[in-house]
Amino acid sequence: MRFGYWLPVFGGWLRNVPDEGMEASWEYVRRLARRSEAIGFDVTLIAELNLNDIKGPDAPALDAWTTTAALAAVTERLELMVAVRPTFHPPALAAKQAANIDHISGGRVTLNVVSSWWADEARQYGVEFDQHDARYARTAEWLAVVSGMWAEPRFSYAGQFYTVENAILEPKPVSRPRPTLYAGGESEAAKQLIARTCDAYLMHGDPPERISAKVADLRARREQLGLPPLKFGVAGYVVCRPTEAAAQTEVARITDVRQSAAGYANYQEWIANTQLEQRVSLEDYSVSNRGLKAGLVGTPEQIAQRIQAFERAGVDLLLLQFSPQHEEMERFAAEVMALTPSARRGNLAGHDLTLGTPYS
Repeated sequence: MRFGYWLPVFGGWLRNVPDEGMEASWEYVRRLARRSEAIGFDVTLIAELNLNDIKGPDAPALDAWTTTAALAAVTERLELMVAVRPTFHPPALAAKQAANIDHISGGRVTLNVVSSWWADEARQYGVEFDQHDARYARTAEWLAVVSGMWAEPRFSYAGQFYTVENAILEPKPVSRPRPTLYAGGESEAAKQLIARTCDAYLMHGDPPERISAKVADLRARREQLGLPPLKFGVAGYVVCRPTEAAAQTEVARITDVRQSAAGYANYQEWIANTQLEQRVSLEDYSVSNRGLKAGLVGTPEQIAQRIQAFERAGVDLLLLQFSPQHEEMERFAAEVMALTPSARRGNLAGHDLTLGTPYS
């Protein structure tokens, strides 16, 4: 199991808690990223939205790609999984930018390909907004161009959405055969596309038994296509406390839903413009990406047991959210990762795991 986390580019993950003590600033995420690789985390996912999905559209939100480039220069080991939405990034240019950041990082850049869902954001930024199945048709072409640009000395493509003529991309990415392409989605269009064209499947938070069925489905699709196995990642929100009762008290606090919260209107838009396999509750609204459904709540021992259940379900990567991020990641590294047989314990040796003392 590898341990990753969502970089808090929106200033937190809780829609009912206005101030989580983790501002959306370069200073905060730089310090967090450098500390995270010192205490054993493997990956950070840098989400991409130009408006703040969590704290409300008027709140600050960091740009994903410039933040990733900056992090590439100040970290040494951390995989930098940057989200990319085809409607916001012409594919040949995105391939060039990703290859350049890959060189800055020494081969640590990967892409999380996301089909846009926020119509109002697209209107504000002057970007075309496709309906659901059209988004996946565009994404399929986008992936073909990016992969071709990375692989071929000269690359041409003529499709419905994109045309590239005899294009050159040098230098190619450091990563071989290419930077890993992650993607997620629960619609049939999404699963078909991911099985055909991506390297890893990312899932919203769900219990291990539900995740196991999804893993089996994508594995079968991949095998039918005669392609190498996919990797599998799951999102989850962690509430680690000395007792189960204390953990449940924290869950009650963060799921105290107020429908007047700043992010509620755009959350409804997300539901309207996506195709999910299950209904979303107001409790799910409280924490992004269905994080609480992963069940990573309780004592360190209980959470470690849950992680082992995800491993048995076929999960390779956990992409975790914490609040406040610095302090709770320190707690997780010190108290949970040490109980997980697959933890990268070598990264923990010699580092101060005292809560609240991240490197500057």
